[in-house]
Amino acid sequence: MLASRRSAGALLALAALSAPFTDPHAALAAQAARGAAAADSMSRKQSATSRPSTPPLSRSSGAAADTAALGPSIAGLTWRSIGPAVMSGRIADLAIHPGTPRTWFIAAASGGVWKTTNAGTTFTPVFDAQSTYSIGAITIDPNNPNVIWVGSGENNYQRAVGYGDGVFKSIDGGATWKNVGLKKSEHIGRIVIDPKDSDVAYVAAQGPAWNGGGERGLYKTTDGGVTWARILGGGEWVGVNDVQMDPRNPKILLATTQVRQRRVWGQVSGGPESAIHRTTDAGATWTKVTTGLPTEELGRIGLAISPKDPDVVYAVMEAANEKGGVFRSTDIGASWSRMSNTSTSGLYYAEITADPHNADRVYLVDTYNMVSDDAGRTFRRLGEQYKHVDNHVIWIDPGDANHYLVGSDGGLYESFDKAASWNFFPNLPLAQFYKVAVDNSEPFYRVYGGTQDNATFGGPSRNSTVHGVSNADWQMVVFGDGFSVQVDPTDPNTVYGEWQNGGLVRHDRRTGENTGIQPQVGPNEAPNRWYWDSPLLISPHGPTRIYYGSQRL
Repeated sequence: MLASRRSAGALLALAALSAPFTDPHAALAAQAARGAAAADSMSRKQSATSRPSTPPLSRSSGAAADTAALGPSIAGLTWRSIGPAVMSGRIADLAIHPGTPRTWFIAAASGGVWKTTNAGTTFTPVFDAQSTYSIGAITIDPNNPNVIWVGSGENNYQRAVGYGDGVFKSIDGGATWKNVGLKKSEHIGRIVIDPKDSDVAYVAAQGPAWNGGGERGLYKTTDGGVTWARILGGGEWVGVNDVQMDPRNPKILLATTQVRQRRVWGQVSGGPESAIHRTTDAGATWTKVTTGLPTEELGRIGLAISPKDPDVVYAVMEAANEKGGVFRSTDIGASWSRMSNTSTSGLYYAEITADPHNADRVYLVDTYNMVSDDAGRTFRRLGEQYKHVDNHVIWIDPGDANHYLVGSDGGLYESFDKAASWNFFPNLPLAQFYKVAVDNSEPFYRVYGGTQDNATFGGPSRNSTVHGVSNADWQMVVFGDGFSVQVDPTDPNTVYGEWQNGGLVRHDRRTGENTGIQPQVGPNEAPNRWYWDSPLLISPHGPTRIYYGSQRL
């Protein structure tokens, strides 16, 4: 039996196999539950646009690299996608073609890069053959939109996090890619390109999460990625999270450093070397900016230069003693004023976006997107109805102030009415599966998987239609973040699943009933300490014997 962790994030099956394959945070949006209950419609409150009610799942081009890694005995076998896309997965970044606004690149935290040339009617995976599927940043060259830069490795570091393999570059619109270095960076937060010279690029390398050293800091190339020079950095645990460039003068840049260190028992996410730095000579010299900023130790910092007025810069930052929040500069980052104490988690968000139409309008991605219309003094929720929570990137159309794209834990969303309503794209099979299992159903065995922030779903390995498995074939069995899932080997209608921190459930497929069966402690016993992803196993010798682990088994 075989396992797959394909870049698409969808479940894939080997087309030539008839036997089962197996094993290849923290809110679940109501969207996912509604989607599972009404999967045949495939549409979330369609508003300003009209999309097919049952769009085809975007298909992976294959899994040659993964198959080869599993050994020569199966190297000739091919994979087929069985979805699902009724929910989607974590979007890390977006890049929109500046001259062809129907062409988008979608960067997934652990799903590679996808491209659409028809504003999302269809998506094509364009990164499947590369050495990593974990993406932190994607940028289109403003001088030549056929040139795409990708920074691999997730740009967040909460709980499980996928590391990357450096910087990749395409010169043909994503058809082919070349790794251009910084392979020891592991996590990349941002890439910016000089609008006057395509050979000049800057990469914010966060560096390894679990080890010191590596390639961390701000790196610059002047030859299109052939060679790199580290132009800003610090100690062995100091990386660069963000870099922004003055669109009028590419010699002026702002970059943020952060002390970051992961350990099994805890982490450090700030310190004296966390700061905003400014250069006016393209990185030859740097000034640590302190005017108007907290004197306390800082954590993660996100930056945004206003496209409407580039003298205006926003920062969202963590700081000790509750001194963080949103800060604003009116002199391209030389000095700052604290606008509010509103902040976001540096582990999972800490990104800020300036509206291209209004220099006083600024957005924070967070569990719920937030927007300020008064230069960051006050914030309110952006419309989130019928949309998944936990947001990571927002794009505001420079040609239409009402048009947004948002990438979240639950996939890609679009609004044409300034977030009053949203369209979900149910054709991006990007769910992040923790674990999968299969049952003994006939004639087609069913595949179950627990996903990051998108519940536990089950669907058939194939069906009898000529179109193959679709979203309508998949059902949610347990809500929340899904992890381990097991099926009674003698009764495929009995499914065991869990949500975060030990929420164990028995699901009856015939009735849809869920029964909580989390083990409880006895009198005078210490409470159970459940892991985020608690281990679950059914005994192969007796299906009524279930093993479940906290600090106890």
